[in-house]
Formats: sequence, C-alpha cells, structure tokens
Amino acid sequence: MSKDAHPGPAPVPPPLPADVVAIVVNYGTAELALLAVESLLDHPDRLAGVHLVDNASPGEDGQRLAEAIAARGWGSRVTFRAETVNHGFGRGNNLVIDRLLAGEGAGRKVFLLNPDARVEGAAVARMADFLDSHPEAGAVGARIRKPGADGIARPVTAAFRFPSLVSVFSDAVSFGPLARLCARWQVPLPAEMATGRVDWVAGAAVMFRLEALAEVGGFDPDFFLYYEEVELMHRLGRAGWQTWYLAEAEVLHAEGAATGVKSGEAPRRRPAYWYRSWALYMVKTRGRAGALLATGLWLLGAGVNVGLSALRGRKAHLAPRFFADVRTHVLVPLLRGRNLG
Repeated sequence: MSKDAHPGPAPVPPPLPADVVAIVVNYGTAELALLAVESLLDHPDRLAGVHLVDNASPGEDGQRLAEAIAARGWGSRVTFRAETVNHGFGRGNNLVIDRLLAGEGAGRKVFLLNPDARVEGAAVARMADFLDSHPEAGAVGARIRKPGADGIARPVTAAFRFPSLVSVFSDAVSFGPLARLCARWQVPLPAEMATGRVDWVAGAAVMFRLEALAEVGGFDPDFFLYYEEVELMHRLGRAGWQTWYLAEAEVLHAEGAATGVKSGEAPRRRPAYWYRSWALYMVKTRGRAGALLATGLWLLGAGVNVGLSALRGRKAHLAPRFFADVRTHVLVPLLRGRNLG
C-alpha cells in the first residue's frame, strides 16, 4: 500500500448482547415502581426485558400497574405479575430468578432494582460490561445517591463488610472512641469509595451473574425482608465468587418508601421481621451457638450504650423497645430452638 493510500473504515464491533433481565418488586409504591421501570426502559442497552412483580400490595396497586403498563404501550418489554401473597423481597425476586434458572428467557444476568430507585444513564450497561470483563465476579452493586433535604442527591453507603462479633458489639455501644478502635470491622464502607471488591452491596441496585446464582441458588426463602442479600452474597463468597462495588454505575434511591426503615435517621422501632432476619442471618452464617454469642454481645453493647449515655446526660442511641424486641424476636426463639423463618 502506498503512503498516500488510506485504510478503509474501521470494522464496526458487533452489538453487545441484550442479556440483562431486570426485576422490580413492588409493595405499596405503584407510582415509584412505574418510574423505576421507566428509568430502565429509557436506557435499554443490554436490557433483555423487565419483570415487575406486585407483592400483593394493599389498595389497588395491582390494577393501577397493569393499566399503566397497557396505557404506556410497554408491551412485551415489561412482564407484569400480580401476586396474591406478599412474598417479601427475596422470595418476590425468586419468582423470576427461578424461571431464569430453569432456562426460561435469554437473560444471563439479573439486575434487581428497588421500586423506590431509578437508574441513571448507562448504569445497567456498565454493570453488565463489568461482569463481562471480570469473570470471577458473581455480583456487582451500583453507587447509590439519595436526595437530601436541600434537594441535592449525595452518595450514601452502598457497600459493606459482613457483620462480625466485633462490629455487633461496637455498633451497639455506639461510642466514638470504640468505633474508631474497631474501624477495620465496621460494616458500612465509605459512601464516596472508589470501585473495588467488597463483602456485599445494597440490594436496592445489584446485578448478579446467572451462572453464580445457578451454583448457589437464589435468595434463601426463609428470609422475608432484610439481610437476605447479605446472606446470598455470603454464600457467593463461600463458593468462590467475588462481589464488587462499581462507582461508575449510579442509581437514585428514595430509601424506605415501602418499609419506613431508613438509615441515618433518629432510631425508630424496628419491625419484628427485621429482628428475625438478623437472627436468621447469624444462624445461617455462624450456627445457633454463634448466633447466641452475637446476641449476647449485642445486648451487652446496648447495655454499655445506656450506661455511657446516662453518664453523659444523653439519650441512648437505641431503637425504641430494643431490649424487649431482642428478647422476644431473637433471644427466646434461639434459646428454644424455634424456626426463625
């Protein structure tokens, strides 16, 4: 070829596969769920389809969702499922995951999005690309931003360490010097952290490799709500799969719209299923004896919290009725060998 000759146009790379199935499980947040689905359809790269599950919401959510899907012409892009039983988060997602594991559909990746969250930009495609380039990764979580009182959305913690006996005690004591001493065991990682490998990520926006789920199974059906994603990623880790946090994939999240449980706010009484899920996670990852030890450290730390707070003239940083609820929903069932599921 002469110096003056010009090469032909660069070959066009083949389009990336549409191999991501997204799942949104709604309970009592129909309008937000529709916005979540819309945000997915607005950024369709890599998206094979969206499944919207209504978890037997009160009122007329099921009918409103079905009518809205038809009115917006979403057609085959959105599969709607109206349940007559509230399955909780994990079991609600399993309704779709189990079908994918059985070979139905073209999805090789599963993206879970909370109904009170919205994807921004190419978040789904970036997470899918990340799994493609990291074959050892079984799950990847998005960076989550939460609107503040001033209307500005700022990053919140979306990546974590697994709970440990040290973190259980330190978190219950809630005393700055002890927290700094135990920093390497603290469960929440910095909200502004860069992309990196972590123990687990928030279930509000997480993508799983279907191959990894096929190896370990989907969500443990014993959980109703809370700790189910932590336990699933714990199983993934034991099976040799990695979990990553991807700061370049962003999601906007109005946390707690369906449950009323939000991080970073003044303590409020936790629902019974929150305590049962905590105990269930401890049993499944540490055994019943380990769960009892963790519960003892939790109660001991809370007692220290009360004592230190009294000495400092402050109110203890504990959820209302904490001791009674731990006794009723955690300690007694563990001691009596009751089923926590």
